[in-house]
Amino acid sequence: MRKVGILLVMLALLGTGCGTQPSTSSRSATSTASTEATTAAQHLKTRPLTIDASGGKKVGMSVEIADTWPEQERGLMYRTSMPEDHGMLFVFDRETTLTFWMKNTLIPLSVAFMDSKGRIVDIQNMKPRTETKHISAKPAQYALETNKGFFRRHGIRVGDRVELPGK
Repeated sequence: MRKVGILLVMLALLGTGCGTQPSTSSRSATSTASTEATTAAQHLKTRPLTIDASGGKKVGMSVEIADTWPEQERGLMYRTSMPEDHGMLFVFDRETTLTFWMKNTLIPLSVAFMDSKGRIVDIQNMKPRTETKHISAKPAQYALETNKGFFRRHGIRVGDRVELPGK
């Protein structure tokens, strides 16, 4: 019986798409999964977000909020595109070392990890359809995924602050 329990826990910890890793079972990229991802995106909470970038520039964008385990587990999996001024904000209960990967994620992304005060502590680029682990350089409570290069194009750097929705 104990082996069954351990097996169930291990299955629950298998990876996710661009969300946190390790977490969920993987699925093959099918048209059904793509439809599910689109449908799920339509149900996520979308909020405006502002980043106080280096040099005093404010960068606005619209983010989908992933603050539940199923939303974080799915992340941006199976999507084929995302508008330039959009992203996904992952909200966790507390600061910890965060690990993301790109399994079943079709578009190249950048991720900014932020502490509990919204200060960016790390920025990384992520290649699509890979299982490379992207581990936050410091403990973080939030992660913001954008199209690859978004932060560079807008002069956003480690140390800049994100004005988090609802804070």
